Amino acid sequence: MKKTAAFLCALLMAVSLLGGCSGNGEEQTPPADEGGEQQVEQLSGTVSTDGSTSMKTVIGALGEAFENANDGVSLSYNPTGSGSGITAVAEGRCDIGLSSRSLKQEEIDQGLTETVLAYDGIAIIVNPENTVTDLSLETIAKIYTGEITNWSEVGGPDSEIVLIGREAGSGTRDGFESITGTEDACLYRQELTSTGDVIAAVASNPNAIGYASLASVDETVVVLSVEGVVPSEETVKDGSYAVQRPFVLVTRTGEQLSAVAEAFFNYATSGEANDIISAAGVVPAN
Repeated sequence: MKKTAAFLCALLMAVSLLGGCSGNGEEQTPPADEGGEQQVEQLSGTVSTDGSTSMKTVIGALGEAFENANDGVSLSYNPTGSGSGITAVAEGRCDIGLSSRSLKQEEIDQGLTETVLAYDGIAIIVNPENTVTDLSLETIAKIYTGEITNWSEVGGPDSEIVLIGREAGSGTRDGFESITGTEDACLYRQELTSTGDVIAAVASNPNAIGYASLASVDETVVVLSVEGVVPSEETVKDGSYAVQRPFVLVTRTGEQLSAVAEAFFNYATSGEANDIISAAGVVPAN
């Protein structure tokens, strides 16, 4: 009897211990999207991002908010352009790639996944001295392909149109050319490597026209309406402004992010950060 009692006692203790271990494991491993502040407090390290210069404002704002909520965490941003950012994440040189265009099928086939963070209008910009206020998509295409070469042909001054655009591989260029149907046909005077450079070039030349992320445009240039629609958060959201594209977070398919990178990714895409995304001048996807 004593041996039986001792055996039952030992068995009950073992079951109790196993149950306790299971309970502790569940408490210490909350779901990735429900971790909240308890999970955030344990984070440390750097989230590395690389890519679109057009996403500078929104990624900067999200990174700052994430860092402020998490001691010991930092976010790095390398503004190399969409194509370079996609390559960087594919080669494992950053946690998250940033692209201001959708992934191409060949990039998806190489093992990459896109998650749309937000939608951004591509603003058509001119110098403040220019009197033109509105252009149609067809007219924009004719300007950039050289069919229209003088501002007087579209109601502006009698002066040559100077075409400013982005470099090959830019997500902004890809979006602009695909929407206007001008792929590989634009006769650029200057092909610049950042959104800021395009804005500066147009601001300094009364005859210039360019395109840039709406979120990045400042008072040094004038934004044209397209087909009578002014680009804004509302017109991008309802689709009435035609020249728009996605802001995309690019990750490696089936590969787990680091704990800190995953926490940032979940924060940025969960809807919790929508006010920050909107304040950065783009339309949240969620």
